[in-house]
Amino acid sequence: MSATLEALSTGSQVGAVLPLLTAVVQRPAWSAKYKKVVAVVAAFVAGVFAVAADGGWGQFEHGKLTLATLLGVLAASQTSYDLLWKPSKLAPMIESLTSKKTAQQAE
Repeated sequence: MSATLEALSTGSQVGAVLPLLTAVVQRPAWSAKYKKVVAVVAAFVAGVFAVAADGGWGQFEHGKLTLATLLGVLAASQTSYDLLWKPSKLAPMIESLTSKKTAQQAE
């Protein structure tokens, strides 16, 4: 398999599960714009770790492969959220479960 396909594959795998991890820190009351910013930042951070895990920190010398992995994570995370995790209500459920409840909500 070519290095570019491996980078995209790694990014896609990480991105597919990333929305579930992101849902742990997101809150239902946040605006859609703020949630999108958090998701994009999380995808970037996860992409950096995916590059490092796949080829070590020296892998960042290969700009094309690093970019392919970062874009793969971003694309897969957004797509899997829109097509799988949001319609299944799993990501929103995780957001609700991990949100602190105020005294008024607990009643």
